[in-house]
Amino acid sequence: MPKASDAMNDHDYTEISRAFVQAVWAEVEPMAPAVEETGRIPYDRLFPVLRRIRAFGLLIPERYGGLGLTVSQYLPLIAELAKSQGGVRALVHVHNSMAHALAAMASDDQAAAVLPGAATGELSVAFALTEPDHGTGADIGTTARRDNGKYVVNGVKHLITNSDFASHFILFAKTADGATPAAVSALLVERDTPGLRIEPLPETMGCRGGEHGRLVFEDAIVAADCLLGEEGHGLARMEEALEISRVFVAASSLGTAERALELSLEYATGRVTFGKPIAERQAVQRYLAEMATDVYALRQMLDDAARKWDAGRRIPAEASMCKLFGLEAAGRVTDRALLVHGGLGYTRTFPLERLYRDARLNWLEEGTPTIQQLVIARQLLLDRAGSR
Repeated sequence: MPKASDAMNDHDYTEISRAFVQAVWAEVEPMAPAVEETGRIPYDRLFPVLRRIRAFGLLIPERYGGLGLTVSQYLPLIAELAKSQGGVRALVHVHNSMAHALAAMASDDQAAAVLPGAATGELSVAFALTEPDHGTGADIGTTARRDNGKYVVNGVKHLITNSDFASHFILFAKTADGATPAAVSALLVERDTPGLRIEPLPETMGCRGGEHGRLVFEDAIVAADCLLGEEGHGLARMEEALEISRVFVAASSLGTAERALELSLEYATGRVTFGKPIAERQAVQRYLAEMATDVYALRQMLDDAARKWDAGRRIPAEASMCKLFGLEAAGRVTDRALLVHGGLGYTRTFPLERLYRDARLNWLEEGTPTIQQLVIARQLLLDRAGSR
């Protein structure tokens, strides 16, 4: 984990942040209507923008060509993207989250082979955990069997974000050896691996343009040196990768909520009925106050979690609290924003309709609410037992 003392200096970060925000609103946001209409992100237009503002390397260490931002520095940038087009936000989120995870999980040789290309967007790493016929954690059906110094992989993963262009996948599979039949390992699998087939899935409700495909492994051959860490220790590595990624999802919830509040304030002060702006009506003021409270609370939670992570601490409970509260807050804020806007908010007259749909992905990314509740309660009980 990075330490706060390793953070980029304030001047350089301010310049990078300013350029990032300008690009979001001057270049990414104008693409949004076409993406919403076609369900396709124009990579030929988007990727040059992301490369110029170094969006592919935000969390990749400087020694591999990235910016090496701390979590505290990264969160405002991913939140800014969440205010715009959700499919682009999801793309950048997954790329940076998995590059960040790979930097922690990989050997020096593995990292050197992938991360420099990931920092420029030439390469990209996606996360292959979810399966159509199994649950989460140890409930994995995909298997990786050792055979003559290689792994033979069989199984299906689905809802794999960035599957249409990712060059590598962090794959979680059972590597049973008889003694530990539930052992799960992490493998770094290349896109062109023999026996791997990548298929599209239907379009999503929100975050349009992002691809969330299916990976089908049929006796896929993966070299043994693609193992990330030790065999059988994949679940622990997975939990650490998901831990901080849940904070990143919560920051996305914050960005969506902030934009919904901004749009609601603008609409409420400009919309006049019975001779006065609706912002002067007590019912509307209540909606705005509740929205602002949720935004403020989530922002403080994220600041706290980021400071702890940047100081080198594990934050399993805090990360899941941020994720859980964030998805609920974004849901409440977009609900109230729709009430402020009235019937027009249900049309595409305003960006609110897009934000409303985009926010619902936050319920599912990096674990459902029940998973977050389980993690929080488990950590509380562990902490209590340890304090006795």
